[in-house]
Amino acid sequence: MDAVRGLRHRGGRPLNTGAALQYVMDNVFTNSTGSRRLQGVPQILILLAGGRSFDNVDTPASALKQRGIFVFAIGSRTSDSRELQRLSFEPSYALSVSDFSGLDTDPGTNLLSDERVLSSKIDILSSFLSLVDTAKKDVVFLLDGSDGTRNGFSAMRDFVERLVEKLSVGENKDRVSVVQYSREAEVHFSLNTHRTREDVMDAVRGLRHRGGRPLNTGAALQYVMDNVFTNSTGSRRLQGVPQILILLAGGRSFDNVDTPASALKQRGIFVFAIGSRTSDSRELQRLSFEPSYALSVSDFSGLDTIQEQISSLMSAAVVRSPAFDNNRDRYTPARDVVFLLDATDATRSDFPAMQDFVQRVVEMLLVDEKKDRVSVVQYSRDPAVQFYLNTYMTKDEILNAVRNLRHKGGRSLNTGAALQYLRENVFTASSGSRRLEGVPQLLILLSSGRSADSVDAPASALKQMGILTFAVGSRGSDSRELQRISHNPNSVISVTEFTDLSSVLSSKIDILSSFLSLVDTAKKDVVFLLDGSDGTRNGFSAMRDFVERLVEKLSVGENKDRVSVVQYSREAEVHFSLNTHRTREDVMDAVRGLRHRGGRPLNTGAALQYVMDNVFTNSTGSRRLKGVPQILILLAGGRSFDNVDTPASALKQRGIFVFAIGSRTSDSRELQRLSFEPSYALSVSDFSGLDTVQEQISSLMSAAVVRSRPLTTTETARDVVFLLDATDATRSDFPAMQDFVQRVVEMLLVDEKKDRVSVVQYSRDPAVQFYLNTYMTKDEILNAVRKFEAQRGEISQHWIPQLLILLSSGRSADSVDAPASALKQMGILTFAVGSRGSDSRELQRISHNPNSVISVTEFTDLSSVPPQQLLIDILSSFLSLVDTAKKDVVFLLDGSDGTRNGFSAMRDFVERLVEKLSVGENKDRVSVVQYSREAEVHFSLNTHRTREDVMDAVRGLRHRGGRPLNTGAALQYVMDNVFTNSTGSRRLKGVPQILILLAGGRSFDNVDTPASALKQRGIFVFAIGSRTSDSRELQRLSFEPSYALSVSDFSGLDTVQEQISSLMSAAVTPARDVVFLLDATDATRSDFPAMQDFVQRVVEMLLVDEKKDRVSVVQYSRDPAVQFYLNTYMTKDEILNAVRNLRHKGGRSLNTGAALQYLMENVFTASSGSRRLEGVPQLLILLTGGRSFDNVDTPASALKQRGIFVFAIGSRTSDSRELQRLSFEPSYALSVSDFSGLDTVQEQISSLMSAAVVRSQPLTTTETARDVVFLLDATDATRSDFPAMQDFVQRVVEMLLVDEKKDRVSVVQYSRDPAVQFYLNTYMTKDEILNAVRNLRHKGGRSLNTGAALQYLRENVFTASSGSRRLEGVPQLLILLSSGRSADSVDAPASALKQMGILTFAVGSRGSDSRELQRISHNPNSVISVTEFTDLSSVPQQLLASVEALLIDVTPETPTDSAKKDVVFLLDGSDGTRNGFSAMRDFVERLVEKLSVGENKDRVSVVQYSREAEVHFSLNTHRTREDVMDAVRGLRHRGGRPLNTGAALQYVMDNVFTNSTGSRRLQGVPQILILLAGGRSFDNVDTPASALKQRGIFVFAIGSRTSDSRELQRLSFEPSYALSVSDFSGLDTVQEQISSLMSAATPARDVVFLLDATDATRSDFPAMQDFVQRVVEMLLVDEKKDRVSVVLYSRDPAVQFYLNTYMTKDEILNAVRNLRHKGGRSLNTGAALQYLRENVFTASSGSRRLEGVPQLLILLSSGRSADSVNAPASALKQMGILTFAVGSRGSDSRELQRISHNPNSVISVTEFTDLSSVPPQQLLASVEALLIDVTPETPTDSGTSIMQPFRCHSRTLFISFQQIFSLQISLAQYAADVTDAFFLNTYDNKENILTATEQVQYRGGPRINTGAAIRHIQNVHFTKERGSRMDQGVPQILMVVTGGASADDSRTASLALQRKGVRVFAVGAGDIQTELEGIASESTTVARSSNFQEIFDLVEQLLVTLSDEIKEQELCVSESLTPKCK
Repeated sequence: MDAVRGLRHRGGRPLNTGAALQYVMDNVFTNSTGSRRLQGVPQILILLAGGRSFDNVDTPASALKQRGIFVFAIGSRTSDSRELQRLSFEPSYALSVSDFSGLDTDPGTNLLSDERVLSSKIDILSSFLSLVDTAKKDVVFLLDGSDGTRNGFSAMRDFVERLVEKLSVGENKDRVSVVQYSREAEVHFSLNTHRTREDVMDAVRGLRHRGGRPLNTGAALQYVMDNVFTNSTGSRRLQGVPQILILLAGGRSFDNVDTPASALKQRGIFVFAIGSRTSDSRELQRLSFEPSYALSVSDFSGLDTIQEQISSLMSAAVVRSPAFDNNRDRYTPARDVVFLLDATDATRSDFPAMQDFVQRVVEMLLVDEKKDRVSVVQYSRDPAVQFYLNTYMTKDEILNAVRNLRHKGGRSLNTGAALQYLRENVFTASSGSRRLEGVPQLLILLSSGRSADSVDAPASALKQMGILTFAVGSRGSDSRELQRISHNPNSVISVTEFTDLSSVLSSKIDILSSFLSLVDTAKKDVVFLLDGSDGTRNGFSAMRDFVERLVEKLSVGENKDRVSVVQYSREAEVHFSLNTHRTREDVMDAVRGLRHRGGRPLNTGAALQYVMDNVFTNSTGSRRLKGVPQILILLAGGRSFDNVDTPASALKQRGIFVFAIGSRTSDSRELQRLSFEPSYALSVSDFSGLDTVQEQISSLMSAAVVRSRPLTTTETARDVVFLLDATDATRSDFPAMQDFVQRVVEMLLVDEKKDRVSVVQYSRDPAVQFYLNTYMTKDEILNAVRKFEAQRGEISQHWIPQLLILLSSGRSADSVDAPASALKQMGILTFAVGSRGSDSRELQRISHNPNSVISVTEFTDLSSVPPQQLLIDILSSFLSLVDTAKKDVVFLLDGSDGTRNGFSAMRDFVERLVEKLSVGENKDRVSVVQYSREAEVHFSLNTHRTREDVMDAVRGLRHRGGRPLNTGAALQYVMDNVFTNSTGSRRLKGVPQILILLAGGRSFDNVDTPASALKQRGIFVFAIGSRTSDSRELQRLSFEPSYALSVSDFSGLDTVQEQISSLMSAAVTPARDVVFLLDATDATRSDFPAMQDFVQRVVEMLLVDEKKDRVSVVQYSRDPAVQFYLNTYMTKDEILNAVRNLRHKGGRSLNTGAALQYLMENVFTASSGSRRLEGVPQLLILLTGGRSFDNVDTPASALKQRGIFVFAIGSRTSDSRELQRLSFEPSYALSVSDFSGLDTVQEQISSLMSAAVVRSQPLTTTETARDVVFLLDATDATRSDFPAMQDFVQRVVEMLLVDEKKDRVSVVQYSRDPAVQFYLNTYMTKDEILNAVRNLRHKGGRSLNTGAALQYLRENVFTASSGSRRLEGVPQLLILLSSGRSADSVDAPASALKQMGILTFAVGSRGSDSRELQRISHNPNSVISVTEFTDLSSVPQQLLASVEALLIDVTPETPTDSAKKDVVFLLDGSDGTRNGFSAMRDFVERLVEKLSVGENKDRVSVVQYSREAEVHFSLNTHRTREDVMDAVRGLRHRGGRPLNTGAALQYVMDNVFTNSTGSRRLQGVPQILILLAGGRSFDNVDTPASALKQRGIFVFAIGSRTSDSRELQRLSFEPSYALSVSDFSGLDTVQEQISSLMSAATPARDVVFLLDATDATRSDFPAMQDFVQRVVEMLLVDEKKDRVSVVLYSRDPAVQFYLNTYMTKDEILNAVRNLRHKGGRSLNTGAALQYLRENVFTASSGSRRLEGVPQLLILLSSGRSADSVNAPASALKQMGILTFAVGSRGSDSRELQRISHNPNSVISVTEFTDLSSVPPQQLLASVEALLIDVTPETPTDSGTSIMQPFRCHSRTLFISFQQIFSLQISLAQYAADVTDAFFLNTYDNKENILTATEQVQYRGGPRINTGAAIRHIQNVHFTKERGSRMDQGVPQILMVVTGGASADDSRTASLALQRKGVRVFAVGAGDIQTELEGIASESTTVARSSNFQEIFDLVEQLLVTLSDEIKEQELCVSESLTPKCK
């Protein structure tokens, strides 16, 4: 004070405050001048400055701050307040007075206001001034007490004592603890044990060396972290007191130290490690907080030499501690921060404030290359980077750069472009961004206005990149836009002006600082479950405080930690869910508001179940399925009154970490059972002591989060085998392979009952390193991997998923296929990792699937790939393996009044069952239906795709109530509406169907019929009832009586849960009948034991049971001998014993054919135990050692027809071809060298058997209704057989589902005339039909007129009035029983029935004509022959199998027409249809239901319109029927007026029927438009309707009573396509009609057959005729559909009939049958092709080529042509004719390829007679493809016939000339004046010209001025500017098409044009010959006809002339009328 009083003013100028600050830093705050900064003493600088500095103050002020010097700046009125703030340590440390006389705090002064300012800051100043003596810290000494430090321990003790001597020990000062360790750690005293320095020193002096080995430093560090640095033991870490650990270690640790050392650093504990000469210096550095904190002495007696050093380091650490600077925690993660500053002209005056804001934020950062990085970007119209993230690496550099920024300026503000720029140029690795390294990316935007461009897309892209955006806006900003840009709406700050930023920054500092501290990415979901019972009333406030303190430590946010609180006593109540609050503040506010509920008893079990079902769910915010750790903290004050084990176990299985905390009244054992692990259970004396376990629970939570891994959420155990390539080539890579194995093992849950691991190395031979049961802990395995020590053990026999991970560096030297296949068949999942030298295809063959392969260049690259990224592919599919047997499960719940009390139990039962399922689109599917009087679907099988969604839906079920209970109706309902393809059932794909019925009483309606129908469909019904149910009814309802279960009431459903699960599993396992047929000839005597062994091993794999697998064994040689039948033994043991006891039969000859026949007649029969007729798969395994002595083909074929899967296994002496013929398929034939090698094919045969079972489907799986008509031969010849025929009919009827809406039956007898016994609509029940059949009386009669009978059925039975539903799409079946040949012709009526789609099945007897029956039948295979009809009863299997097959092989649920189509619905959405719109929507939905929607199937679009049109979805929007139907259901009426139908049609043509929106018109797919219009259009509809027709779009117009019927007809493609209803509610009445019309809307085709009729084909001609007939059968013959012509040729062609000769299929087929072979020697194919071009493919011969109808030519040729085929073939191709060629042995394949449309359009056979032996599908596939792959481009339209020539000419010109030269075309239309369509240079490709031509609309007009039009063409079109190339010598042609005489002089105009060198062609219709001749260049360029419909042929002839002239270059160019040719 004396010195201060002696101070004298120095004076001087200027004021250099910056230099002064630098001076004091360099010369005063130094060690030599007394500063104790390095000893941790706070450094304070108080600056009094009376003005603004003349030099720069920022750099030295910043340097002082970085050194931790607290600067307080006090100024006067002449000072710069902003400078004072920059000078101060914080802005609040800057103070001002009016003048320095105000510094005096004397109350007598007049500076009261300033005094108050000073007093408000006094606390700040005083707290810092008093820091000198109060720097408290917690110091823990951890002393090595192992055997190795015995001699040095006293020196260690003295060292501790001397350090403690320097401390200021006290409760609120320094605290000390000492821990000693060797193998384990022991606390001598804790931080809160001693309160004085003397007590601590006394305790230290009393320390005694413990001794022990080994030295586990890692465990000791973990121990002190968990037990010493805790709140309960006196640590004040959470209060910000520095934590120091001084470790003295005398050697290297025997355990891992890295993890606990890292954990200590993360907690901010400063570790100083001191070692001796025996220590590991690197380990010491890893142990220490920083490497510089590691010290060493030669031995511990030298510790005194480092005492000062350790004291200094401790002081420095205290300064760094968060107690002094919370913003500078060493372990604040790195951040990349980008500032984006609005630099438009509007922010010029605000820019300094924006700079200041950036500087102040930067001041808060820890700038360093490895910490925070900063970039600044200015933007206006364009962005400009000021510096990148890697430009500056120190805070000073950044601050200087910010101060020196110059405002950019600019008018427009393009924020969107700036954000996009940042994404592409700043947030990149090259610009310094560390985003890909996981460093948080922050963007701080300052914007003053609304963006001129869109910000949404770039803002969204930044968010997707994980960039966190914070936006600051001013008055002119758009707050909503800023919110859309920002990371979340809370990340926005608004100020009036940017100059206000300084005043609001402090108020917004929490927002900004929390934003800057977004780092902890370890997110978790935490639920607190609080005991709110009466027993915790006093302790509840302590529980609440505990929750609040824990939440305080969490980082709460939507993408961070989430919190929920639940309170419970008797029941549980959610206070708030995981997705309720998004900020920590909101959560803490909610916690503070918790009130004790009270109640009893304490049901902890129910509460756990409640949180599992209602809190840890997706809908309430749980992210369990996304891999986020799930934590439940339970505070329970007593023992639970209910069972806790089940829900606690369930929580564990779901991977939820439960921590249970109890009080003295709790049951400690129960707490341990509740917890995830026993160590997770904690106790306090009462809940007021919860603070003592807070640290412990936090630590356990952290450990749990570390343990939690998304990949290992499944509780399924796994056996994982690593197979490592250990060849010389991998020697250098082997450490990398070891490292890879270790990383995978680290992810596993190793335990005897969890994951097991084995490692095998291999090169030439494999070597096991250790087996799956060698090691049971992760550490053992990891150690073994490092050292490869192994010992052998047995492998577990129970099934656990088996995983094999192979690392291979090269291609295998041996074959991998057989062993890899065997592993797959064993269910082992193989994953392969290969390097550069591996064979990728080989690895794919080895792997479980091709995706299970990873490739790296070298195995050393494995380490560079992040484990999660690398291992996710390996483990995700394997580690989550569950039961892959998918099934569809429907729950049908009794919701009547009688089950009100039991419904919750039913709901819980369903939920528990669903919990066991593996729900997914390709896994299990679930539906729930509730019923009483009626049934209601809660959700369908395709509604939910995840188990969680299903369970959430189940929990939401509410009891419906109602009466009576109609179980029968409910069963029928689920069969019709739930077990269907459209609602997600996969029954037709073979997926098991399960119905679980819970019924609380007896049904009021009949249940037998629907229950029986469900069984017939193969649906497994399980019926569960209560005491009020009828047990017999339950059995009748169930699939089997044993599937019926009962409980006393539904609360007891849990008692049958296991039983129902077991029954379900058994039900979905398919039954099989397996017969072994063993070759027992003398030749196999020595092999017979091997055959026995093979049979036994296969049987071992079966599930033998009466209702599962059955087995029979038969031996054979000359004759077969049954050893036992399929129903002899019903247990596996009995069968195995019987097989062991077999005795070889012996015998010489091997009659395999007879044995097969015997099996078919005697073993595969119901009496012998076969269940074939019940739909059980039939398998025959044949072992044969030689070639059969008899014929095997017939019996083998018969077995195949019955659906019996035959597997033939032979030896080296077998005939391999015979084996293939014997087998069901060639691939089912296997061979071994001898039967001792059968074990090599065992896995293969098992796999084939499994595949066969999958292929085998029940015989009665069809969903559709059927109309079945029996036509019975009742002539006198069948009188005695008639009872057998009746019996046959009855047995077939028994198989049907008779009902008005299902199957219907009619019976007709016939002889000379037919007689209907009853029609399809006479009887509607099975009983009525069976009675009628029994009562039939034989009709009698002599002659058999089958043809007349068939015709009669067509006209009188298969009609709607007689009950036929053919027009509704119901399959029509005719079963004919005929005993003789028909007296009349059957061909025409049989063909007519086929064309109607009627499927005919024929049964004939000895007197029948088999060929006739084949012609009558649907196909030749649909014929069965018996000797007599009385034999029908003796061979029921063959007959019924064929009938059954036919019954199944009919229309599926989707429409019969499999041809894909594009369907667009155009819906009237005007005001007038508001009431009818829902009906329109339902109509669309029903039609879509019938479609087969898919990318390569049907596509659908919906458009709504009124004044304008709007697309709801396009043709390529949805790919599944379900998606389309969902979209349709979501349609809403738009409203609007007027109704512009014309504009809407134009809109769909331009915007919907386009390639880009999914239309496949150009690919030939039919285009359909269904228009629903409720009124007359206000605009013109004719033009767009005509354009749609011209494009081939089939328009169906449906209107109501307010529509104009004529307009509807004009709108429609044909008048018959227009339909009307009274109002739209009646749309269902036209649904079938529209479906039928849609099916009929298929493209027409002209098909010409050209048949080689030379002498060489005489013998083959019948086969050629047959071929033609079979192709014709595929066509839809009709005048407007398909047309056919046949031409024979040899030297010359001869037309048999033209394309317009016959218009019905019958006529054509008859004509083909009656063809006579022409004969002839030479084969002139070229002349024949030319003839077709000129005489058959013409309009006069019926060709519709010029109308756009596809033209097909099918050529059958037996030899090489005698003339050239090239020119005529080319000409046909140019005309667009698609040629398909079939050749025989003598043909020239190259010639056929040149003739054909493309090389693939050729088929070759040896002889034409081979055509019949080739399956039609194979032979006709190419033809069919060709038939489909064409479509008319422009159907004709009579309303625009005058325009047709334009279109045809343009198309034909291209076809004719495109290969001659570069063609240019122009088009104009004229009447009185001319309208130009396009010019010669408008389009340069065919597609554009054709499209433009199609769009030309007919104009019309009162007169035509042809002369004026020609002059216009000369002056406008034939000019260089419009594309004419006259000056280049290119031919110039004008084609004039006119319909009448010109009103002006056309001749003169034409002559003028001709003089210019233009060739003029004149085409016209009518009496205008003179007119045309006056226009045309000469007579050969004139074409005239009576009308335009006939002009096409003339035009074609003109074009031929034109083509020839052009080719020969005979066009004449002259200035006179005398042409000169060139």
